[in-house]
Amino acid sequence: MHIKQTVVLITGGGSGIGAATARHLASLGALVALIDCNSDAVNSVANEIHGLGLVADVTDEEQVAQAIETIQSEWGGLRVLINCAGIAPAKRILGKAGVMPLSDFQHVLQVNVIGTFNVLRLAAMAIATAEPLDSDGNRGVIINTASIAAYEGQIGQAAYSASKAAIVGLTLPAARELANVGIRVMTIAPGLMKTPLLQAFPAEVQFSLAQSVNFPKRLGEPNEFARLAAHIIDNDYLNGEVIRLDGALRMREK
Repeated sequence: MHIKQTVVLITGGGSGIGAATARHLASLGALVALIDCNSDAVNSVANEIHGLGLVADVTDEEQVAQAIETIQSEWGGLRVLINCAGIAPAKRILGKAGVMPLSDFQHVLQVNVIGTFNVLRLAAMAIATAEPLDSDGNRGVIINTASIAAYEGQIGQAAYSASKAAIVGLTLPAARELANVGIRVMTIAPGLMKTPLLQAFPAEVQFSLAQSVNFPKRLGEPNEFARLAAHIIDNDYLNGEVIRLDGALRMREK
């Protein structure tokens, strides 16, 4: 599927890998719409790339449906969804302050799992109404974001790892089901990426984390996620798979 003039929706587009992906796809000629709960951030990126910034909570059915309706009315047929919105709080199941509140676990799953699925299902409904692009019946692609924590979660990542493992588990059944309407489903599982979260750590901590990567020994660049997303859009035979983007890092318990 060609990227130029293709309508793309990116959640979590106001910062991090979402913003980097928005910039990269816009540079390739895509029409990029962004959803984020931070109005200043999403509008800043949207203005920079001449895109469409929409304020919405990914867990809210009505807000997401309205955002997609706005995209459809502004630009026509949606073809691509890239789910980047998510949270990654760290908390032990049994910490010094006591047991993890159930509400904390629920909140992470609500944003990372329910939010991802909410946008996926509503975007799939919109993409399915578009005309096929080729003789194979290809209509579009959905790219979700997991994490290597889905496989090798660390202490304090019980909620986050569980939420990202759910995204991994969603990939194949969603791809099998949506194949009937010509929609591919892929997932990217990043490792240690140079996001605002990690960049807030002291330099020595960032260096130590980078040294744990096999090769290259550095944090991943958000633009590397963006370039992989662009390739997935372009390569029609990629479907139903999770791609690790981690420099061969395998996280071990410290």
